[in-house]
Amino acid sequence: MSRSTAITKIEYEVLAEFRYTLRRFLHFSKNAAEEVGVTPQQHQALLAIMGFPDREKITIGELAERLQIRHHSAVGLVNRLETENLIDRTPALNDRRQVFISLTGHGLSVLEQLSNTHREELRLLAPQLRLLLERIIKLLESRN
Repeated sequence: MSRSTAITKIEYEVLAEFRYTLRRFLHFSKNAAEEVGVTPQQHQALLAIMGFPDREKITIGELAERLQIRHHSAVGLVNRLETENLIDRTPALNDRRQVFISLTGHGLSVLEQLSNTHREELRLLAPQLRLLLERIIKLLESRN
C-alpha cells in the first residue's frame, strides 16, 4: 500500500483484523508460556535456539539477533535460562571467548510442550490467517 495513495476503509479494516488476529495469538502464546513456568521471552529464546538453521546451538550474539535485542540483554536472558536449567553454555573449541548455548533436556521438554500447544492454536487460526493474507495480497495487487 503506497503512502501516496489514500488508504481505503476496507484496507484499514483488513489490516486491523490481521493485527488483531496476531495480537490474539501473541496473547495466547504469553499465557501458554506462563502456564509452563517460563516467560514469553524465554520461550522465544528456546525456540530461536532449537530452530536455528542447520544446528542446535547458537552464540549469544546470534540469539540477540534472532530476538532483536541488545547483546547485554541476551546475556541476562541466557543467565536466567541457565539458572532455570533450560540451557547449557559451552565454550567454542577454537575461540574460548565465544560461547555456544544449547537446550538442556528440561529446556527441550518445555519447548516441546509449548510447541505442541502452539501448533494446535495455529491449526485453529490458519484458516483465518490465510483468508486475511489473501485479502491483503489482493489489496496490494490492486494498488499496482
